[in-house]
Amino acid sequence: MRLFAKSSKVLQTLVAGVALAASFNVAAQNVICYNCPPEWADWATQIKTIKEKTGITVPPDNKNSGQALAQIMAEKASPVADFTYVGVTFGIEAKKNDIITPYKPAGWNDVPAGLKDPEGYWTTIHSGTMGLMVNVDALKGKPVPRSWADLLKPEYKGLIGYLDPASAFVGYVGAVAVNQALGGTLDNFTPGINFFKSLQKNQPIVPKQTSYARLISGEIPILFGYDFDAYRAKYKDKANVAFVIPAEGSVTVPYVVSLVKNGPNQANAKKVLDFLLSNEGQAIWANAYLRPVRASAISKEAEARFLPAADYARAKSVDYGKMAQVQRQFSERYLAEVK
Repeated sequence: MRLFAKSSKVLQTLVAGVALAASFNVAAQNVICYNCPPEWADWATQIKTIKEKTGITVPPDNKNSGQALAQIMAEKASPVADFTYVGVTFGIEAKKNDIITPYKPAGWNDVPAGLKDPEGYWTTIHSGTMGLMVNVDALKGKPVPRSWADLLKPEYKGLIGYLDPASAFVGYVGAVAVNQALGGTLDNFTPGINFFKSLQKNQPIVPKQTSYARLISGEIPILFGYDFDAYRAKYKDKANVAFVIPAEGSVTVPYVVSLVKNGPNQANAKKVLDFLLSNEGQAIWANAYLRPVRASAISKEAEARFLPAADYARAKSVDYGKMAQVQRQFSERYLAEVK
C-alpha cells in the first residue's frame, strides 16, 4: 500500500509537471500587444491570420495609443507587453522614454526612410488619412458636411463626435488636421483651439476609445476618423457611410509597431512583426482599405474604392518628429481651454 501511495504521489507530480510545462508552452505561444483593437483597422482579421499562419495567439487589446504608452511606462521595471501598435508620435515618444527596443522586421528595407526609425525602434505598417466619417442615414436628410467650417453650423448640434485629442492619437491627429487646415502650424495651435472652443456649442460627443460601432449604429452620425474605417463601414459592413476630406485640407499619418524593451516573449513578437510587414500581412491591411507601407501590396480592386486622387491631394504630411514634440503642449492647452 505504501508503495502504491508513493507511486501515486510520483504520478501526480509527473502529471502536474506535464500540465505546468503545457501551460508554459501555451504562454510561450502568446504575444501580448498593447493597442490591437479588433474593431480598429481590421485587427480582428490580422490577429486571426497570425494565429493560423504562425500558431501565435495575440489577444485583442482595446487601449488607445496614449493608454498603451502610459501602461508600458508604468510596467517599465517588469514589462507585460511584447509589442505595441501606436500612432507615429507615440512611437517617437516611446523611444525617448527608453521603453522600446530596436528591431528591423523582414521587409524593413522596403519601408521608405521617412516612415521608419533609422535604428529600427519603430516601423510604419500602414497610414491613414484623417477626415469625416458620415453615417448619411443618421443625418435624416441633413446635408453631408464638406468642410471643417460646416461642423460649426447649428444644424449639426449633437451629431458630431471626435476622440479625446488629449489622450487618443486619432483625436490628436484630428486636432492637427483642423489646425493646419485653418492656417495654424505645429508652433501655433490657436486656430485649432479656437475651432474646438466654437464646436462646443454643438455639444460634441468626445469618447476616449475607438467609436466605430457608435458611428455604424448612428449614435454618432459624424465622426472624425480615418479613410480606412469609413471604407470598411461602406464596403464590408454595408453601411451608408461617406468619407469626406474637408475642403480646407487634412493630414495623412503613419501607424507604427515597436518591440517593448525587455518584453517577456521577444522571439515570438519578432515573428509577429515579420508577418505584419510580409506580403500577406500587408495585403490584409490593403484589403481593409488601409494604405499599406509597402505599396505593392494594395490590389487594384481595393484602390478603386478610395476617393479620387484629387481629394487625397488635400491631405498633407507633416513633420512627425515635431508633431510628437508638441503633443503634450497641445494636450495641456486643450484640457485648459476647451475641456
